[in-house]
Amino acid sequence: MLITIFAPSNVHLLEIAGLRDAMFEANCKIAVGQPYEVQLVTDLGIVEESASGVKYVPDAGIRDAITACDTLIVVGPYGVPHPPNDDVARWLRKQAEEARRYGSTCTGAFLLAHAGLLKGRRATTHWQYAELLADEFPDIHLEPDRIFVRDGPVFSSAGVSAAIDLAFSLIEEDHGRDVALWVARRLVVFLQRPGGQSQFSDVLTAQMAATSPIGKVRLHILENARADLSLQRLADIARLSPRHLSRLFRADMGTSLATFVELTRIDIARRLLEDSEMPIKQIAYLAGFGSTATLRRAFCRRIGVMPMEYRSRFQTTRRDDESDSVLS
Repeated sequence: MLITIFAPSNVHLLEIAGLRDAMFEANCKIAVGQPYEVQLVTDLGIVEESASGVKYVPDAGIRDAITACDTLIVVGPYGVPHPPNDDVARWLRKQAEEARRYGSTCTGAFLLAHAGLLKGRRATTHWQYAELLADEFPDIHLEPDRIFVRDGPVFSSAGVSAAIDLAFSLIEEDHGRDVALWVARRLVVFLQRPGGQSQFSDVLTAQMAATSPIGKVRLHILENARADLSLQRLADIARLSPRHLSRLFRADMGTSLATFVELTRIDIARRLLEDSEMPIKQIAYLAGFGSTATLRRAFCRRIGVMPMEYRSRFQTTRRDDESDSVLS
């Protein structure tokens, strides 16, 4: 199962390493089925330097990497990439046309978009560049608040470490959840990030496939935070009794439905606090909390700080990062 990773210059090395290490670990676990063969391809096939200064050697350049792959993954550079040259664009299109699936991590979405491979598709990218991608390519149905988006054979993920979540999702699709979970444990990374494992985690929608009653419930919660998420309503969606749903959900997720709903809403509020100047009242509404008081209590209980203190800490950090980028 050939996985081709295409990397432009100035990449975040974690994206390449995360993908390759996850698939290496999967190969160590796979008892039956096709193991992964992973190749790293660049334009010229020569030694490159990552954004952090670490040099890496690709397996091939585009002129040599002509074999059709099972999966094409285009990783992103630091910042917004330049449009690919004609040779790279043609190579990306040919590889994507012949692959079973293709997609991007982080700002790699820009490269796919320039090659015409995201037209009419749902997609996401790094939060910092989502608005630019939407403005530059209005034919893409952008979902900027998602860490992972799958649209048929096309996938895309948010920034940097989300490449690891992408790898887990692909491994689960190819070899089952048990293998993906084993890999996550080996790498000491959570297979799913439901918002409560770490106070700074994101809800990962990539693995919330609605193929089981619990999957349908989780996906409904993630996509309808403002809706009625009472036990009875969720039991109706799962077509189970409330008691049976509660028991199955706790066994599968290791937490109660009520806790999962609250953590999901906290995660939505957290992203809005980080990425917008919306008033707290509006954030409480969009995240599905009944009032600002309920939002504050949830934040204090789960994260340990008030919403405005959280916003102050993280927006200050981001402004400093942006100022540094402008100065550089």
